Amino acid sequence: MNVDFDSIHNHHERAVIEAVRAAAKRYPHLDEELLADIACVALNRLPPRYIRHEVDFAFYLTDKERGENERAIAEAVGFAFEFVQARIAMRARA
Repeated sequence: MNVDFDSIHNHHERAVIEAVRAAAKRYPHLDEELLADIACVALNRLPPRYIRHEVDFAFYLTDKERGENERAIAEAVGFAFEFVQARIAMRARA
């Protein structure tokens, strides 16, 4: 059996990474390692949605669900930036 498991991924990954990259412009003091941490924190706050093909998932979403996903991603990314920056500040004080 030769199954292509490499095609499986979390639907939120691409959108979260794009949101982190877009928001990163407002945080020039954060390096690439911290931006990757921020993406991980944000993804961990979202329910996993594993898919094989983006088009399949997008086809089944209603406009309301699309809007809810966008809002949830924005909230998760905002939280993640604040969380990581707070951790940096705590380490600096220690």
